[in-house]
Amino acid sequence: MGKLTLSVDKEVVARAKRYAARRRTSVSRLVEQYLHLLAQARAKPGEQAPPVLARLRGALKGARGRVADYQRYLERKYR
Repeated sequence: MGKLTLSVDKEVVARAKRYAARRRTSVSRLVEQYLHLLAQARAKPGEQAPPVLARLRGALKGARGRVADYQRYLERKYR
């Protein structure tokens, strides 16, 4: 299982936690399921992708981060 760090508005996090609690699941599981659906979503010919997927496509193009840089960041963050 991989780990993902997100920056999300505090109010959105609070609402997500309440939503998850009502459904007896975790926010992590909700996000995992949502990302799974996004990854599977493929527009049919002549059909547009969902707006959220269209916004996410190409978001990391040209990213220059290296694994070692991220590892150092996490080591400093979680000391």
